[in-house]
Parts: sequence; C-alpha cells; structure tokens
Amino acid sequence: MVAYLIAGLALVILSGFYLGQTRAQKLQASQRLHSLPVYHGYHVALWCAIPSVIIILLWFTLEPIVIQSAIKSDLSGKLAGVSETEAMMLMTEVKNISQGITGLSTEDPQIIKAGEAMASLNDASRTSMLVIILAIAIGITLYARSMISPEFGARYSVEYIFNGFLFFSSTIAILTTIGIVLSLFYESLLFFEQVPVTDFLFGLKWYPQIAIRADQGASSGAFGAVPVFAGTFLIAFIAMVIAGPIGLFSAIYFSEYSSHHTRTIVKPILEILAGIPTVVYGFFAALTVAPLIRDFGMSLGFTVEARSALAAGVVMGIMIIPFVSSLSDDVINSVPQSLRDGSLAIGATQSETIKRVIIPAALPGIVGAFLLALSRAVGETMIVAMAAGLNANLTANPLENVTTVTVQIVVALIGDQEFDDPKTLSAFALGLVLFFVTLILNVIALSIVKRYREKYE
Repeated sequence: MVAYLIAGLALVILSGFYLGQTRAQKLQASQRLHSLPVYHGYHVALWCAIPSVIIILLWFTLEPIVIQSAIKSDLSGKLAGVSETEAMMLMTEVKNISQGITGLSTEDPQIIKAGEAMASLNDASRTSMLVIILAIAIGITLYARSMISPEFGARYSVEYIFNGFLFFSSTIAILTTIGIVLSLFYESLLFFEQVPVTDFLFGLKWYPQIAIRADQGASSGAFGAVPVFAGTFLIAFIAMVIAGPIGLFSAIYFSEYSSHHTRTIVKPILEILAGIPTVVYGFFAALTVAPLIRDFGMSLGFTVEARSALAAGVVMGIMIIPFVSSLSDDVINSVPQSLRDGSLAIGATQSETIKRVIIPAALPGIVGAFLLALSRAVGETMIVAMAAGLNANLTANPLENVTTVTVQIVVALIGDQEFDDPKTLSAFALGLVLFFVTLILNVIALSIVKRYREKYE
C-alpha cells in the first residue's frame, strides 16, 4: 500500500508541474507574465508535495499510537493487574500475530483475536491514508493551478519555499549538534555522580566491570581513562606516520610530476582503498599484518604480542592514505597556475616552487586533510578491536596490545547491564572527553593555519 501511495503521489506531483507550466505557457502567449512558466510549474508541484508529505509523516506517527490504544482498550480486562513488562510482552504477541509471524506459542483466543483486529485496523488505516492523501493532493493541485495569473509572483513563492527549506535544514543541523552535546553532558553528569571526575581523567587503570551481586569479585570497577586515551593517540600517531607522508607525497606527485595518463590510472587505484570496508581491513590486520609483525619482531629478539598497536596503526594508516592524498591533491591543484609560472620565471626549480610557493598556498587545505584523516583514525573501531585487542594497557610500546576510546564505548554499551550502570554511562563520559579533545585539535589547527597561511591577490 505504501508503494502505491508513493507512486500515486509522485504522479500527482508531476501532473501538477505539467498542468501549472502548461497553463502559464498559454497565458504567456497572450500577455506578459510576472514569472517564467517553469516557476508556475514548480509552484503547483511544491504546493502539492509539501502538505502531502507532512500529512504522511503525521499519519505514520499517530497511526501506531491510535491503533495500540484501541487494542489496549479491547484487552483492558486482560491487561489489568499485570506488570508493565508483561503488558509489553502481550502487546508484542499481538503485534506479531497482526504481522503474520508464524511459530508463536500463544494459544489465547483473546490475544489471537486482538492480533487479527490490529491487522484489520492496519489495513483499513493504510487504505484510508491512500485515498485521503491522494484526494488532498489532487485538491491542492487544482487550487494551486487556479492561482496562476499574469500578476502572480510564482518565482517569489518558489524561492520563499526553498529559502524556508534551507533555513529548516540548517536549524535541524544546529539543533542536532546541540542535542548531541547536551545528551553527552547529561549522561556524563550521571556518570560523574558515581565516579569522581579526577579518578576518570587521571586514573591509570581502566577496568569497568561492576558486579551484579555484592558477593561477586570486582564489585567496584576502575574508571581511569588515561590508558584508553593513550592507546587511542598511540594508534592514531602510528596511522598518521604512515598515511601523512605517503598521502602528501603522492598528492604532490599526482599534481606536479605525473603525466595525465599515469594520473588517470594510478589515482583511482589508490582511491579504491577508501571503499574497502573497515572489517576487511580488520581481518587483514589480524590475520596477515599482526602475524608478520610478530614473527619479524621475534626474529630480532623483541617480545611482540599477537595483537599490537603497531599492527592496527599500520593497517589504519593504509586505510586513510586516500583521505590525505585525494584532499591534498585537490587543494594543490586549486593553487593558481600563475604562481607556478611566476616562480619558475624568476629562476626557481620545480622542487623549490613546490616547497616555497605551492605548499604554503595550499597549507590550509592540507591541514584540513590531515585533520580529517586524524579524525578518521581516532574514530575507527573494527581494526582496533580485531588487531589491537581490548586491553586498556598504559604503554608507549607499539608492540603491546592496547585499546581505544571508540572500542571501549562499544564494549560499554553492549551486554545486559542497566542503563544507569557506571559501565554503561562511562561510554558517554568517554565520548564527551573525546569531543573536547577533537575540539582542541581543531582550534590548534586553525591557529596554525592563520599563522602560516600566505594570502595571494
């Protein structure tokens, strides 16, 4: 039914555009119009689309609430006196029956009847939605078409709608950011009510295991985040040591030295690395790179663990090379050719031109590319979980296993512990600190760009 609704609504919108444009063209043949005929077509189509989409969203939002309320009223006798959990289980059984899920263990005729009633209400609701929304869309289309006249400013109307959509989109983006930050703050405050801030920020042990019963071992966990962030920065540093020089030098080669034929062949091959799923990199790191590093290190007399920060960092660096290379290449190519020609004209070599003219001019974009790659490295989870382990080890030795913030966030949010448990809430505290760390890195990067950027007329 939803597919029929989408197809019918799309047909009405396209018909509205055609009718509006056709009517305006007929008027334009005899007199001057305020707006072009295409704007009149867009005006009719938008008038049809926007109210219809709003009604559909409201319908899908209110439909389950209304239907479940009707079913609960029919089951009021059965739901009376049961706990909230049991009531939810009963409604889940009713919903499963309404969706035709087989293999259910319930044989209660009242539940089966309620499920059939819910299925009937769902069908009736979707049919009504199809008829009502298409009728409203057709009515609005005819009304918007009747508004077309030589004096009608359809262009202003269309631009006003698009400006409103852009404002709404930007507002949603801002509110989403504010909501994320506030949710992090709120949940982190709940965590810090149970764990002191100083213990979290300066503690050297991370063991977020809370016993369910008092007689179990490890009844109070350790929430020192220093080892977690140390592992994050260690792996990110190794990744940037690999990706930074290779990515930047490859970008310089592609933009300044390579032929067009070489660039068209080699650059797409390099960018394929960005499309490989991270879980594949994780398998590659765990099954290939980590054993190679361990065997090579042991042959030299070093103690290398099966999972190490070096293995995860190397593979992560390979993964983010395209981020540095592609963005730096685009920025270097955007430097005006006149700067290159002027430098070469006064006797500078090509390497001197790159070092003293092109790189300073492209520095803001290159710093942005490095920041994006660093953020990608800090936010990676699968490679670390598969190649570096889950052990929060405070060490600077890349041959030992470590963990990162994102991995510990995932670990904290899985399992059967309560949501107000310190282990679960620690994920929000880690996210909040990581947010501020990223913010500080961005501020430092902006200050570097402002200090060393060279401006050209």
